[in-house]
Amino acid sequence: MIRLDQVSLRREETQILSDISLHIKKGEHWALLGRNGSGKTSLLEIINGYMFPSTGKVHVLGETYGQCDLREIRKRIGYISQSLFEKMQPADPLWQAVASGEYAFLRFYTEIPAAVKEKAIERLRQVGLERLQDHPLGTLSQGERKKALLARALMQEPELLILDEPCSGLDIFEREKLLRVIEQIGAEKLSIVYVTHHLEEIMPFFTHAAVIEQGSVIASGEKREVLTEDNVRRAFDVNVDIDWTYGRPWLRVRGQ
Repeated sequence: MIRLDQVSLRREETQILSDISLHIKKGEHWALLGRNGSGKTSLLEIINGYMFPSTGKVHVLGETYGQCDLREIRKRIGYISQSLFEKMQPADPLWQAVASGEYAFLRFYTEIPAAVKEKAIERLRQVGLERLQDHPLGTLSQGERKKALLARALMQEPELLILDEPCSGLDIFEREKLLRVIEQIGAEKLSIVYVTHHLEEIMPFFTHAAVIEQGSVIASGEKREVLTEDNVRRAFDVNVDIDWTYGRPWLRVRGQ
């Protein structure tokens, strides 16, 4: 699904990513963890073809970037980020905002086919927002907005779903509801890459993890081998204990 070979990213005097190599196979679900500013979002932008590495090779869905049509690759990738929502039109009805994902548009300027509208409503039903289909996008709560972006990402039935901190800003109730929806989607025939800096968001269906610290991957592989106290301490510079309960890792910060 994804293979990064010695990928680095430099902007003027700032080294953002350094020599990153990752291999994500079909059917695997990965969590990428790291502090704010560690390079996680930049890595996602490279995987989506919105940013190009200074050095290294990027292979996604069997294609090599620089030797393929990125527009066609993006149609096979579902991508959720706060920056995407900010580019959308708050006055558009929810179903229309979701339907725009069928063509990777930000909004429609022509008549929308009835079949696409029906599909958008079905995606809203899948994430539990069907009742809000005619509400303006800008009136949605934080949790509803994240679910709307998820419904939009599913319009093209992607092979790869990339989620950039989808639970950011949500309370526990909304976070758990959204995580359950993502877990259900993970049971379908696609792979998920999920970025977060909260270990408790790593649901049991995740198979692998990578920890990023100052633009470098310090550990990657099967999640229980990667999400150790030593690796988390190194990435976040906090002394912690990790308890695995109900298939999820939970942090306890040690006293000083």
